[in-house]
Amino acid sequence: MSTATEHAIGAAMPRQRRGLAATLHDSWVVAKRNLRRMTRIPEIVVFGLMQPVMFVLLFSYVMGGAIKIPGVDSSSHTYIQFLMAGIFAQTVTFATAGASAGIAEDMTKGLVDRFRSLPMARSAVLVGRTLADLVQTGFTLIVLSVVALLVGWRIHDGVLNALAAFGLLLLLGYAFSWIGALIGLSVRSPEAATSAGLIWLFPLTFVSNAFVPVSSMPSWLQQVAYWNPFSATVQACRVLFGNQVGPVDDAWPMQHAALVSVMWSILITAVFSWLAVRKYRSATA
Repeated sequence: MSTATEHAIGAAMPRQRRGLAATLHDSWVVAKRNLRRMTRIPEIVVFGLMQPVMFVLLFSYVMGGAIKIPGVDSSSHTYIQFLMAGIFAQTVTFATAGASAGIAEDMTKGLVDRFRSLPMARSAVLVGRTLADLVQTGFTLIVLSVVALLVGWRIHDGVLNALAAFGLLLLLGYAFSWIGALIGLSVRSPEAATSAGLIWLFPLTFVSNAFVPVSSMPSWLQQVAYWNPFSATVQACRVLFGNQVGPVDDAWPMQHAALVSVMWSILITAVFSWLAVRKYRSATA
């Protein structure tokens, strides 16, 4: 047997032995690569923090006293309790744009093609990327929580419930990162990926209970807001943080917000991870 043939067989064997453990290992290697990149380019993290902090300050100090919550006296202190679950959820979902741009950049540089030539699990590149984005999102939530505490936000229902709320937020953020991955693989430049990753998020976040009560919306729009996965996560977090301000809406998704939030996150992850991996197999730089 020739040396060239032996090398070819050796390169092919790892692909044949791809199992769950090997896939997880490959994914972790890719995740570490992306995490190292974030530490070497700290501007990515810094600018990712600036937007949610600005939203907290603007909404709490500029608009907090003007937004009416049924059955509650309006004040900036009361509104910050209502607001923070929405800001947290907006932060984890807006990370989708960063995921889109990062994958699109790897595509334009030919890195995805090089990964595809290696004996590694097909899904590892995308799983590793989304895991790295999840770590960055977790760090952003920690910093944002500190800022929120400084402006008057408080947790009123215990640490364990608060941790469960942050778990729901990270689960939603991870689900949306797969949408970002699909967008990044589908466009031709990082600039287009950033725009495509953000434009659909604005109606998703604002047609919800994040910043204003759903009861203030037209009746036809209220049903859209109630069944919005963003709204379910926000409502579940308000309850778990002990920040429920005003009455809870009678709509079924709001009465079972934690369950609906988990169901939406699992469904989005399942559908878009499958679509993204399928797109990755055929995508070219």
